[in-house]
Amino acid sequence: MLSHILTFTFFVLIGLEIREGLNRPKEIILPGLCALSGMVFPAIIFIALHTGANAWAVAMPTDVALAIGALSFLGKRVNPSVRLFLLTLAVADDFLSLVVIGIFFRSKLDLASAIYTLGAATIGFLLPFRTKLIKYLSPVATFVVIPIYIWINLLSHLNFSLATQKISVALIVARVLGKVIGISLAAWALTHFTKLRLPVSLDLREVVGVGMLAGMGLTVSIVIAEITLATTPELDQVRIGLFFAAIISGVFGTLFLGFNSKSN
Repeated sequence: MLSHILTFTFFVLIGLEIREGLNRPKEIILPGLCALSGMVFPAIIFIALHTGANAWAVAMPTDVALAIGALSFLGKRVNPSVRLFLLTLAVADDFLSLVVIGIFFRSKLDLASAIYTLGAATIGFLLPFRTKLIKYLSPVATFVVIPIYIWINLLSHLNFSLATQKISVALIVARVLGKVIGISLAAWALTHFTKLRLPVSLDLREVVGVGMLAGMGLTVSIVIAEITLATTPELDQVRIGLFFAAIISGVFGTLFLGFNSKSN
C-alpha cells in the first residue's frame, strides 16, 4: 500500500511538470527531441544485446531527481543552463515514458497500476495552481517520496550476484551508453541540420554531460519493470542493472561536467 501511495504521488508530480512544460513549447522542442533519441537508443542497444527480453522499456526513462542530485555536487561550478536543459529534457522524457506505457503495455496494466501511474499523471496534468503545487511537491518527492520508494523497491532487494547476468549487463550498457549517444547525437544533428539551436549559454560538451547524467534512471524504470516483467529473477536483474547504471552514469556525468562547464 505504501509503495502505491508513493507511486501515485510521484506520477501526480510528473503530470504537473508535463503540463507546466507545455506552457513553453518553443523551449521544449529541442530537449524533447533529444529526450526521444535518448530513449530510442537505449532500447535498441538493449534489444540488440538481449533479444526477446521484455525489459527494453526499462532502459528508457531518466530519473530527474537523481540526475539533479548528482549535478548538485558541482555547486556553482556548473552552468545554470545545464540544469535547465536537464529539467526540460526530463519533463519530455517523463511524458514519453507514459506514452510507452500506454501504447506498448496497456494490456499488462491492471486497474490499480493504471490508476497509480497513468491516472495519477492525468490528475496532475489537470490540477490548477501547477506552479505552486510543483514548488511544494517537488522537494517532498525528491527528499521523501523517491528515497523511500527506491529503498522499498530497489535497495532492499539488491542481489549483487546477478550483476553479470544478461538482463543486468544489457541494461547497464544500454543506459550508460545509449542515453549519452542518443541525446548528444540528436543535439548535434538538430543544431547542424535544422533551425533549432541550443541556448547561447549552453554548448554541446555540456549536453554530452547531461546525456551521461540521464543514464540515471530508477523510479519510473522500476514502475515499468514491475508492470512488464513476469518473474522475480528478471526483476532482480533489472534492479541490480539500474543500480550500477545509475552509479556509473552519475559519476561520469558529474566528473565530465565538472571539467567542461562554461562556468569554470
